[in-house]
Amino acid sequence: MTINDKYEAVIGLEVHAQLLTNSKAFCSCTTKFGNSPNSNSCPVCLGMPGVLPVLNKSVVDFVLKMGLATHCQIAPKSVFARKNYFYPDLPKGYQISQYEEPICLLGYVDAELNDGTTKRIGITRIHMEEDAGKSIHDVDVDTLVDVNRCGVPLIEIVSEPDIRSPHEAHQYLAMIKQIVTYLGICDGNMEEGSLRCDANVSVRLKGEKKLGTKTEVKNMNSFRHVERALEYEIDRQVGLIEDGGSVIQETLLWDADKNVAVSMRSKEEAHDYRYFPDPDLVPVLVNERWITEIRSTLPELPRERRNRFIEQFGLPKYDADILTVEKDLADYYENAAVHLSAKAPEGYKSISNWVMTDVLRVVNDEHLKVSDFPVTPSNLAAMVNLIGDGVISGKIAKEVFDEMLKTQEHPKVIVERKGLVQVSDAGALEKIIDEILSKNPAQLGEYRKGKAQLLGFFVGEAMKATKGKGNPKVVNEILRKKLGNT
Repeated sequence: MTINDKYEAVIGLEVHAQLLTNSKAFCSCTTKFGNSPNSNSCPVCLGMPGVLPVLNKSVVDFVLKMGLATHCQIAPKSVFARKNYFYPDLPKGYQISQYEEPICLLGYVDAELNDGTTKRIGITRIHMEEDAGKSIHDVDVDTLVDVNRCGVPLIEIVSEPDIRSPHEAHQYLAMIKQIVTYLGICDGNMEEGSLRCDANVSVRLKGEKKLGTKTEVKNMNSFRHVERALEYEIDRQVGLIEDGGSVIQETLLWDADKNVAVSMRSKEEAHDYRYFPDPDLVPVLVNERWITEIRSTLPELPRERRNRFIEQFGLPKYDADILTVEKDLADYYENAAVHLSAKAPEGYKSISNWVMTDVLRVVNDEHLKVSDFPVTPSNLAAMVNLIGDGVISGKIAKEVFDEMLKTQEHPKVIVERKGLVQVSDAGALEKIIDEILSKNPAQLGEYRKGKAQLLGFFVGEAMKATKGKGNPKVVNEILRKKLGNT
């Protein structure tokens, strides 16, 4: 990225989140993803003459959750509007949205940046709207239209132009995704289009107050694509200005394969859509009782949960950040932590290490949801408890963990069935260590001369002799005593 130091970027993001309702916004059609094309449709979502839309109450419940979670003001009255434009995937010729009177206003999220600082990014508005269909460009047929998405409920989250870099945009978007998934109102899947992001971008000289001409960048279906597209567009605009040209207001499509943004059309202004109140839908009236009811259903949000993990479980911030990225992962860790015994080594940190390394390794390699992970949280904790009780070593625990993945058995059953109980008998271990010392006089002599790192050699030989079952703590104690007396 080669942004000229004289300039700063001004970025605002428009995030569309598809809501996890069972039916569409204004009719009873299913919202299920992956059904055969044009099967999730009816006269209402296709806008046939004489039909009347009826608002799905769950859509309002979900947008209220998002508004409260992002510190928005909730409008006691909001109005649906028709956004008029003509495109093959919009059968009605208009999209039901909100314009002059949205339901949520003037909120914010705090995005944490890599340098440890926090950037507060304002939210201008959050409003309800319906999705359009999908145009599919085929080789043999110019364009096919799938109307399954027509009428699927969305919320649009419009940020203030407070974002100054692609990194800040990434962190803001990550926070929005965390919030909607913790609330359970959207699955956050950018690849499937459940979470979509458009960016408004302009540049100006540092210290300048007036905004530059903005462009809109679309078609970014991952966090990384958002960052790369913004980097490209900022550099392009700075280059134009430095070369004596000017930026024109237009919509650009990001081509991830070529790493370029391609002009799509000149950017429309709001008046081009001829917004007007939808005559078929009554205003949405939200009273304090409704707000209080929704507020009582809000879960613990990611930032608060992370801070609690640090305080309650004594975790480093690094661990807590990873464990609370996804609600299911945070739930898994916490469910394991409550089954931890007082004897477990390093307590809650031990569970954290297993979750962040072994659990996430399998989840990522096998493309699993955390909720589908075969080892239950209580079984993972039971295995760590066996380490703390001296029944198995950390090395043997790896074998037990792999067996739990295959059989889903309780770790104690696996240990007994496979004869993996740790050898902690000091007398038996002392005989083994005496034999090791007698067989390795050269190493013993080097240790006596001050080569202290050879202690690890003797420990390794003892573990090898016990086939990994020797209690490392007891082995170390015996060796230090014997080597200290020689």
